[in-house]
Amino acid sequence: QVQLVESGGGLVQAGGSLRLSCAASGRTFSSYAMGWFRQAPGKEREFVATISWHDGNTYNADSVKGRFTISRDNAKNTLYLQMNSLKPEDTAVYYCAARVKAYTNLPGSLYEYDYWGQGTQVTVSS
Repeated sequence: QVQLVESGGGLVQAGGSLRLSCAASGRTFSSYAMGWFRQAPGKEREFVATISWHDGNTYNADSVKGRFTISRDNAKNTLYLQMNSLKPEDTAVYYCAARVKAYTNLPGSLYEYDYWGQGTQVTVSS
């Protein structure tokens, strides 16, 4: 079992920044990859970014490239999402997720993840 707890969400004006954190506990050594997803009201949950827990390779959705950066601190078992140049369309509940199975390519689908946090709300005002 892996437990995930997100924090750092809030209200920010367009153009501002936020940093989300996701604290992992439990069998964290079994994580192969971790990712961020988001879900806006009335929309499906969508991929934002993913990172390999072991070598730090990353992959971002096109919609956030150049603005968001995913990173991790293995010693602290914590995942981060630095969000800059925020836009109103970034408003959503942001979830972190962990995959505990090996993979060939960094997982970009929500169905490829095994554990989820409860989410943190990010609201960007125009």
